[in-house]
Amino acid sequence: MKVCVVGAGAIGGLLGVRLADAGHDVSLIARGPHLAAIRQHGLKLHQDGEELLARNVQATDRIAELAAQDVVLLALKAHQIAAVLDDLPALFDAGTVIVTLQNGIPWWYFQKLGGDHADRVVETVDPGGALLRGIDAGRIIGCIAYPAATIAEPGVIQHVEGNRFPVGELDGSESQRVRAIAAMFEDAGFKSRVLTDIRSEIWLKLWGNLTFNPISAMTHATLEDICRFPLTRELAATMMAEAQQVAERLGASFRVSIDKRIAGAEAVGRHKTSMLQDVEAGKALEIDGMLGAVLELADVTGIQTPALRALYACTSLLNETLQNEKMRVRGEPLASAPTAPRAVST
Repeated sequence: MKVCVVGAGAIGGLLGVRLADAGHDVSLIARGPHLAAIRQHGLKLHQDGEELLARNVQATDRIAELAAQDVVLLALKAHQIAAVLDDLPALFDAGTVIVTLQNGIPWWYFQKLGGDHADRVVETVDPGGALLRGIDAGRIIGCIAYPAATIAEPGVIQHVEGNRFPVGELDGSESQRVRAIAAMFEDAGFKSRVLTDIRSEIWLKLWGNLTFNPISAMTHATLEDICRFPLTRELAATMMAEAQQVAERLGASFRVSIDKRIAGAEAVGRHKTSMLQDVEAGKALEIDGMLGAVLELADVTGIQTPALRALYACTSLLNETLQNEKMRVRGEPLASAPTAPRAVST
């Protein structure tokens, strides 16, 4: 297949290397030093002590340079999509499929859902409905990215853990094309099952994102640390319980308990969440897609969410400070413990 990864960052890069290694015709949309490194050396993936190198990929920061694709993997963060909205049609022909990989509530959540909220715009991630109007819902297949990965350095992706990319049609059907997307991921060595309720799986992944990401951004703690510290573990459980009420009011269901979801995060170990990585890099935080949209849906459903609102307020201010001051916040170990001054009597 001809596959374009729009946003060849950590997750997009992981997919790009593995799909290219499986023989697919892969092109990558990247920018800055990362793009320069890919063009010069190819895109490298470090995984399980081994290195995969994708050399035969086209890398560019200009979508218009590429031809129509069979599959577009939209791996940008939610707040980055509007900037490429007008360029995306260059990648489309009649059969092109868009696979969305954003964390959090997607802009298309209420499309093809029916019910009282059919085609409702999720303003937090799609102000004014630009994405809802600009991207044909008929092209979209939802996907949840479970792996954890980082950009170790420009042109180098470090896989941390996880291998699952479940996919689903917005209307819950098991179409030929969604099975083909799952097969494409499986051919590249991932696990990908076809879901008939993609939204419930989105909430299951989001359970972790809406809790551990903002907590880690505020505390600079890893997943393991958050889960093993009693106060933050309790906070995470409270936030999950609030979100569960919202999700269930909208018809979603949860196939695991809160305790099991937290245990799964703890098992990942000393991994920095994507939001903490962005704090350390001084990048804009993906807070609206992960948490702001949930608060919007809480207002729609009439559910009270005090813990979620408190973390949203604090993390939003952190995000504003990072962007306004053009700064990053990164912990550095002390070279040596300072010596306390001696008391002197006079």
